[in-house]
Amino acid sequence: MKRMTSFSALDIINRVIDESVQEGDLCVDATAGRGFDTLHLCRLVGDSGHVTAFDIQQEAVDSTKALLEENGMSHRADVLLRSHSEMDAVLEEETVSLMTFNFGWLPKGDHTINTRRETSIAAIEKGLQLLKNGGIMTLIIYYGRETGFEERDAILEYLPTLDNRKYTVVEMPFVNRTNCPPIPIIIIKDQC
Repeated sequence: MKRMTSFSALDIINRVIDESVQEGDLCVDATAGRGFDTLHLCRLVGDSGHVTAFDIQQEAVDSTKALLEENGMSHRADVLLRSHSEMDAVLEEETVSLMTFNFGWLPKGDHTINTRRETSIAAIEKGLQLLKNGGIMTLIIYYGRETGFEERDAILEYLPTLDNRKYTVVEMPFVNRTNCPPIPIIIIKDQC
């Protein structure tokens, strides 16, 4: 196992993703953003796998599609201009191996457009139904400035309500970092 030398929320989550996704998997990037997670997942699933990415901003969809095209990965993904809370209209239950969320705002985008607690919690609930047994959901909660505190609090209050016989939830807050550090979270759908 490679030694972890960086400890950002993204580094931690990417480590989980790298060790969990296998060629042929179906994965979901529930918040496509600039497309970096979508591209990362496309590389991991190989030609026999597939990635479905969601975002409500045309700028994010266009950015993700352009990144995939530049890297020859467009054939491995669908990038949809849709809310992640509608993912159950596109995907079937118990088919997804890994799903990733980055809650907050589009990097280098309009910070007044951000994920909201109502649709984010609905998306988590739907995503858990889409996960296979043994599937993994990763979350990073970005918050700060004028946005995200309400969503952060709602998600952190919601997660402990998940049935501990079906899900294992691991929250990894940075307790000694200032300026609203992102919160990485892993949810494992336990084998039933």
